[in-house]
Amino acid sequence: MAVVGITPEDAVDNFAILAALAGKGAELATARITPEELRDLRALAAAIGESDDVVAANRHFHRAINLAARSPRLLTYVRQAQRVVPGNYFELFPEQEQRSRREHAALLDAMECGDGSAARRLMEAHVLSAGEALGTWLAKTAQEPRGY
Repeated sequence: MAVVGITPEDAVDNFAILAALAGKGAELATARITPEELRDLRALAAAIGESDDVVAANRHFHRAINLAARSPRLLTYVRQAQRVVPGNYFELFPEQEQRSRREHAALLDAMECGDGSAARRLMEAHVLSAGEALGTWLAKTAQEPRGY
């Protein structure tokens, strides 16, 4: 599933909004997460690389962080902002999978240390870089000649 009817600028803007929400979610989760939930998050992060459906595994990981924030309002806004994330994101950008794993590890380290500010910054950067990749791809795709 590719993103249809969205400009590169729209995609980048939407990911910037999603980054702010996800960053706040990571910050809240850092303060509210239980040790058991943190262990589960580490397992979810490890499972992404072993999954047949990397996108679903990645979404499960991010959803677990958002749930750990314990903010129903945040979940509502994140759900809305995520609509522009293509279901085939890692097929479009396979190089992003390794980067994503490294960033997840750094994020979990910050959360484990109780550093909510660092968790927020890391999550924001993580989501922004994904949005920039999508925006660049959309811009390039829009410039390619169509073979009708």
